[in-house]
Amino acid sequence: MANTASQEFYNEISTLVIETLNLEVTTDEIALDDPLYGDGLGLDSIDILEIALVVSKHYGLQLRADSKDNHAIFSSMRHFADYIQTNRTK
Repeated sequence: MANTASQEFYNEISTLVIETLNLEVTTDEIALDDPLYGDGLGLDSIDILEIALVVSKHYGLQLRADSKDNHAIFSSMRHFADYIQTNRTK
């Protein structure tokens, strides 16, 4: 991932995830390098699908369920935000 997002963009994506999934955390409680699955935010595949739909609407990029890159994209909030920043169309 060539571009890295700004702290402001990381916060924007964190807020989007929190609001989409109605999580009871703040952006300050989400460590950028913690995993989104399992011990990090504890998201599951349904949560990821919900986030993918919202990201598609807001940023104009498609996250495909069958993409070989999904493990890397969703490995942390940092990787997720960097991917969106690099590939967004709006």
